[in-house]
Amino acid sequence: MTSTDQQPLGSPFSAVSTAEDVMAGLDLSGTSAMVTGGYSGLGLETTRALSAAGARVIVPARRPEVARAALAEVERCEVIFMDLADLDSVRAAAARISDSLARLDLFMAVAGVMATPERRVGPGWESQFTANHFGHFTLACELYPLLAAAGGARVVVNSSAGHALTDIRWHDPHFRTGYDKWLAYGQAKTANALFAVQLDALGRNDGVRALALHPGKIVTGLQREMTLREQIDRGWVDEHGKVIGADFKTPSQGAATGLWAATSRLLDDRGGLYLEDCDVSGVSAPDAPMDDGGVRAYAIDPGAAARLWDLSITATGATPITR
Repeated sequence: MTSTDQQPLGSPFSAVSTAEDVMAGLDLSGTSAMVTGGYSGLGLETTRALSAAGARVIVPARRPEVARAALAEVERCEVIFMDLADLDSVRAAAARISDSLARLDLFMAVAGVMATPERRVGPGWESQFTANHFGHFTLACELYPLLAAAGGARVVVNSSAGHALTDIRWHDPHFRTGYDKWLAYGQAKTANALFAVQLDALGRNDGVRALALHPGKIVTGLQREMTLREQIDRGWVDEHGKVIGADFKTPSQGAATGLWAATSRLLDDRGGLYLEDCDVSGVSAPDAPMDDGGVRAYAIDPGAAARLWDLSITATGATPITR
């Protein structure tokens, strides 16, 4: 991937396209998919759309009983327990998936947390970095043999415009000092984008291509750690919690870019890219407003992606992927 690749392709879809628009006419019969967070918000829309197209979908969930209730009417869907912030749980889920599948065509990393109070997990890791990045990183590494066996798998990672808040804090990624919930979120979203860059570099010879994306601004359960007052002050909702921002998407519109990333023929033989509004995004200037769109150069930098990969392997003990 080079910066010249990070340009729109002229997709027939747009910011207002829905999951139904993107998936119209597609037949995914015989394919298997895994969707983290696949039982609420964008993940639920993603699971429904993939299932409706004929795919078998596995949904790892921290609250399996809630997930099964939400997915009760979705066909070809299996729920298993997994907590992204607990890497032993992630490895157990990967083992269970590996026992039930011979191949994995689509890995959809949709789950995430945002702007949480300071929490420590595992050996004192910052919780947003752990759940959003380390959890998905470990899961992908452990499931890599299934992805390689698919002969054309795609890994789709939900990042966010929030990546523009900060690069990786190489000197202190776990915020040992000066915790800031928004910078911690921004770093985790930068990590999501860099993860896709390096996974694509390592996996392309096996037909495994990876892409990251900004799904758009959507009010979902992702905001559950924020107070109503915080959301009102940001101009997202009114006093009754009703969405008022003109540039907000519906959950179906928010799921569209990830589904486009998973299925579009325009992306055949492409990877390591950052997407938004159902197309490849451009590179944004370092001082551009976050809501203006685009991807910061540091979030698609191959050197930084390799550095983060090595850091993540050392921290998590995940099974390395070799070219």
